[in-house]
Amino acid sequence: MREINLDRLRTLLAVADLGSFAAAAKALHLAPPTVTLHVAQLEARLGTRLLHRAPAGVTTTSAGALLVDKARRLLAEADDLLQTVQRQVAARGGRVRLGASTGALAHLLPQALETLAARHPEIDVQVAVLTSEEALARLAAGSLDIGIVALPQPVLRGLRVQPWRQDPVLAFIPAAWKPPRHVTPGWLAARPLIANDRGTRLSRQTAEWFAAGGERPEPRIELNYNDAMKSLVAAGYGAALLPHEAGAPAPDPRISTRALRPALSRALGIAHRTRPDDEATQVTLRALLEMKEGRA
Repeated sequence: MREINLDRLRTLLAVADLGSFAAAAKALHLAPPTVTLHVAQLEARLGTRLLHRAPAGVTTTSAGALLVDKARRLLAEADDLLQTVQRQVAARGGRVRLGASTGALAHLLPQALETLAARHPEIDVQVAVLTSEEALARLAAGSLDIGIVALPQPVLRGLRVQPWRQDPVLAFIPAAWKPPRHVTPGWLAARPLIANDRGTRLSRQTAEWFAAGGERPEPRIELNYNDAMKSLVAAGYGAALLPHEAGAPAPDPRISTRALRPALSRALGIAHRTRPDDEATQVTLRALLEMKEGRA
């Protein structure tokens, strides 16, 4: 026996409390040889005697008394843990771990989370800022329940990615530059640029957009935080290509937004395990998908 089994600890506590192997067997609805075996396995695992056996009854050794004291608290905590989980399941509650980019967290998720909180206040959604690659890796490892990821993504065993939203990518330009009505790769490449971090899907998309126009500009700076990029645009530091999410506040008046020619869009998907582990995750997924359909 490599680890100490909780059932064997329960058996030891019963013997110590009742002072008899036979009484413990009766109380636990076990055969007497099973009780004897449980205690013998604990003693073998710890390499010491835990009980004194005498005609007058059974008492604990010093090591046995220490183990009984610790085991009593451990078993009480284990029982409390099981009851807590059972109450959450009964109430359709629980904890959901969700990962998304800063843009999605700032402008897309609050509406869905507000709706979810109103309908299911018992569900605790824990949010982490993650890139698409990080979210998929954590989903595969079991340390994340839902990820908002850029599309397309490779097919991964045990995971499902559902299309969620498609938002236009616009040019965010210092208003003092007096940009044209539509921005082309050639016009933008000739000016200072603020780019997304190269590890993001949006960075690859914008590089492909420039390349299609025969341009390969070098940005002044790379960031992975859209609001910081917009602040730099407002300060006149450079222009940026960013998705325009529905519900986002109007940009700083020092920023002009322009459509791109050719047009570019950023697609997002909802990634989760093929079979969500619990009801709370399923409820959260439904709330997000309702937002896609404009009902959240």
